[in-house]
Amino acid sequence: MKPSLQLKLSQHLALTPQLQQSIKLLQLSTLELNQEIEKILLENPMIERDEPEANLGSSRLETPGPVAPAGSEAAQEREQQEARDSEREREPDRDFDLGDGGDWQPSGSGQRDDDDDTDFQEVQASVPTLRDHLDAQIALTPLSDRDRALVRFMIEALDDDGYLSQSLDDLLPLLPPELEVDPDELRIALRQIQSLDPSGIGAADISECLALQLRNRPAGRARELALAIVAEHLELLAVRDFLKLKRALRCNDDELREAHALILGLDPRPGARFAQSDIRYVVPDVVVRKVRNTWIVTLNPDAMPRLRINNLYAQILRDNRGASGSLSNHLQEARWLIKNVQQRFDTIQRVSQAIVDRQRQFFDYGDVAMRPLTLREIAEQLELHESTVSRVTTQKYMATPRGIFEFKHFFGSHVATDTGGAASSTAIRALIRQLVVAEDKKKPLSDARIAELLGQQGIVVARRTIAKYRESLDIPPVSLRKTI
Repeated sequence: MKPSLQLKLSQHLALTPQLQQSIKLLQLSTLELNQEIEKILLENPMIERDEPEANLGSSRLETPGPVAPAGSEAAQEREQQEARDSEREREPDRDFDLGDGGDWQPSGSGQRDDDDDTDFQEVQASVPTLRDHLDAQIALTPLSDRDRALVRFMIEALDDDGYLSQSLDDLLPLLPPELEVDPDELRIALRQIQSLDPSGIGAADISECLALQLRNRPAGRARELALAIVAEHLELLAVRDFLKLKRALRCNDDELREAHALILGLDPRPGARFAQSDIRYVVPDVVVRKVRNTWIVTLNPDAMPRLRINNLYAQILRDNRGASGSLSNHLQEARWLIKNVQQRFDTIQRVSQAIVDRQRQFFDYGDVAMRPLTLREIAEQLELHESTVSRVTTQKYMATPRGIFEFKHFFGSHVATDTGGAASSTAIRALIRQLVVAEDKKKPLSDARIAELLGQQGIVVARRTIAKYRESLDIPPVSLRKTI
């Protein structure tokens, strides 16, 4: 045992910073990509966005862009636009309201200071909440200050669906004792709320909510039966036991059908329409169009960030050749970013075109023509690694004549057919939906019957698989699809 020197050869994979950035950008969504680019723009002065208004003093890569002569058509158009803007600024405001003091004042809520950086295009219109909607009605109702305060107290106790989940006995101790509020006053305030729009507000449960709405409908046999159903037989209606309902209500099929239709037209959550919904919009990465009987994929220019090298800093670096420092490193990083962003979109286009070529029957005929497809098939066709295809198909979207789909939508499991082939799970779901839509509502198809009908088409599917696909489509079971 003694110390010695030895040489050993080995191989290992090392990811360069450029390759690491390329992989990172590939798996980002469009929103995440723009966020990442904004972060880099703040850190690297050598790169900037290629915006039309930023053409002065900058160029794509390192080549100065052409500048229009002073007498050119573009320059004349720009001068005319500036003249129009100047004329518009000199015009007096025409929208005025007469204030209490008789002075003329702008109709806007306030004037904007020059230092105010607020972008009014980004300000979203405020949507009134349920409480705002009810308060506006109470303000127009002839009530005393005390009664109006009690009604607003009750409004605050409503949940987002418009229900009063707490009892009046629970709410009474929440009021200040010195007000000496009587329980009858709370009941009167509750009745006041229940008379407001939307109908059904202030109910303790769904039965009362539906009954409040029915009382605002025209009187008749249908309303009488509907009130009896929501008051005493909601459980029978939920399981669609129409035979017991007819027996309990002593009515015929036509009368029960009218009462049922009346109940279906009610809103079990009257306050939900005022809920603040967080709507997220998707920007497709590619657009699919049919050109001369061929489906072609093109990149969406709105999803592609336009980047370039800042000409000013590039010129400084050229004037100081041989000087090494952070500016040179920033230039190299900027070139990497531009190249990796372009490579990202090139890969997205290649993968999406391969998907469209494999699923062209879907674009022609819809979901029923979707064929089984795996990531490995696309990877082998394009000579890419399967993990690369997985990154490309995650959180990437394509706009098609049939709607906007995530790339993952075109991949899925398959089910064997009796001819030795395979059917896509998406196609099977579409067939199940078609069968359910076309079924006799008085005798809906069971899962076993659906499996039998698919078997007649050569698609072998177990009953439990049909049940799983049906649930994924939000189709209720056979007992809940039965009608009168």
